[in-house]
Amino acid sequence: MLADKHPDQKQRLATLRSYDILDTQNEADFDDIVALASAICDVPVSLISLVDDDRQWFKAQVGFEPPETEMDQSVCSHAILEEEFLEVPDMAADSRTADNPLHVADPNVQFYAGANLIAPNGMPIGTLCVLDTKPRKLSAFQKQALQTLSRQVMTQLELRKRLMLEDALRSETDHRVKNSLQTIASIMRVAARRVDDPAALDVLELIERRIAAVASLHSELAESEGGNRVDTRAYLTRLVELMEEVAPDHVSFAVEADDRPIRARKASAIGMIVSEFVANSIKHAFPDGQAGRVSISLSYGEGGGWTLRCCDDGVGRDPAGGEDRPEDTGLGAMLMSSAADQLDGGLEYTVADGGTNLTVEFAGV
Repeated sequence: MLADKHPDQKQRLATLRSYDILDTQNEADFDDIVALASAICDVPVSLISLVDDDRQWFKAQVGFEPPETEMDQSVCSHAILEEEFLEVPDMAADSRTADNPLHVADPNVQFYAGANLIAPNGMPIGTLCVLDTKPRKLSAFQKQALQTLSRQVMTQLELRKRLMLEDALRSETDHRVKNSLQTIASIMRVAARRVDDPAALDVLELIERRIAAVASLHSELAESEGGNRVDTRAYLTRLVELMEEVAPDHVSFAVEADDRPIRARKASAIGMIVSEFVANSIKHAFPDGQAGRVSISLSYGEGGGWTLRCCDDGVGRDPAGGEDRPEDTGLGAMLMSSAADQLDGGLEYTVADGGTNLTVEFAGV
């Protein structure tokens, strides 16, 4: 006997789908609940059943293999029409279930009890139910426990939903920040073309690089699934690609990074170091069209620490005067040192005839 549609079926289905839970993978929190329900009620089958429009789908299950059933096998579709709880001690004696395929054929279910999963707006989206192959009744304690566990299911669903909304909001925020920063960087790039003072131009270019690095960070955050973490390889690749767009053709780049997530705060400091090093190499390491290469690597050690290495194979020393390249004591060097402090790491910066090398080691926490 098919159950009637819920009086507020449209709103009920909208509520169910707002949790974005249908057809998702198993999750330990829900698996633990059905295992506990089965143990407390001393039954072979326990299910978290979500009643869709034309099927019931099981988020978690004990003792029942199919991931879903059609509505003619759904006792839960009857249960959600009750106020909170439905118990059918003997399915053969109840007109709603006497011809249910799960009862008259395998697995020959005889008993059903279900506590409704009620959303905050009052809509029932399914049940936490237990089944047995013999007629029986739950004790008062078992019934109360099943209702308590059904509320725990809803708590988990609400938490899951809230986290999804927060992730969506964070992603949208990062996307908008990235777009805004890229717009500002473009404006500064145009403005810099009108500046004749070399010192002022250096500062403007430095600010533009910093904005581009932060925009790259927010772009990676918008696409990540780790909250305030970014994938190091994707982030560094994106960042160097931005620098490569403004580099001369005779300078090439190489990026290597372990495929691990890292906190956004640390990624921001890494971005500052990399963007300054690359910019200084482009500007000073390869004079007169000399071909060269800038290499960036970020590796994670067995001891839980990170090592950032930035290298170029350029001139290393000013060929005209033999003195260290001007950025070694400039604003860019100060920013790199400040970023290393933010990483709680030590910065080693060496300039030699074979090029420039920078190394920063820092903890992975």
